Amino acid sequence: MSVASHDTKDAPTLWRPLRAPAFRDLLIADVVSDLGTFMQSVGAAWLMISLHGGPLYVALTQTASALPFFVFALPAGSIGDIVDRRKLILFTEVWMASVAIVLTATTIGGLMTPLLLLILTFALSAGDAFESPSWRAVLPELVAKEDLASASALNGIEFNFARALGPALAGLVIAGSGVGTAFAITVVSVYGALPAVTSEGAPQVSFCRSRSAMTSFTTSASTVLFRSAQASESALKQKLFTFLGIPSVAVARES
Repeated sequence: MSVASHDTKDAPTLWRPLRAPAFRDLLIADVVSDLGTFMQSVGAAWLMISLHGGPLYVALTQTASALPFFVFALPAGSIGDIVDRRKLILFTEVWMASVAIVLTATTIGGLMTPLLLLILTFALSAGDAFESPSWRAVLPELVAKEDLASASALNGIEFNFARALGPALAGLVIAGSGVGTAFAITVVSVYGALPAVTSEGAPQVSFCRSRSAMTSFTTSASTVLFRSAQASESALKQKLFTFLGIPSVAVARES
């Protein structure tokens, strides 16, 4: 009877990875950071309309948010295998916080223009694109092997939770206090993730590989992707729709 109870108690569950303090802290930080990111996306689109940028500029706002992930995803993954992931995450968090501060200040100060908004949106998403591969890669270092599947599931739940709640919160904040407040919350959300990254329990991994290996890693990953016909076709369709379809629809509506 005691053996059965012991096996049941130690059986892997969805919530068991939360017992690891480092994983729990980073997951909470990820929720806060992702909420701010999605709030910024809604705020940027709202602000672009307020600036009378036109349908094309509004569509390009989404492109500016998505393009860095398409351009930098593979190099960012390679860099994460070369340098200390903790330092890379810390650097990108500081970068995003700095960009978010500029975004907030120019918006509240009335200095924002459609072109500047596109540039700052791209810069903010570029930091997220460089951070994401390393953030996801630390999962195996934070939990036991048998809890890895549950940790990955919790990571997916966290992202979808933020994606659902972030835009709703942005709408409430913008309607009540203005888009500048929404951007200010983005700054706070990014800084809120820093304690989890700088804590002693945060993972510190340096593979001491040559930086010249980044090109080799990126090329290898690209080769694997494009040799898979199904993956290549799916990726091509998605990118064509994201970066060509949306602006084209906007141009058609504008004309």
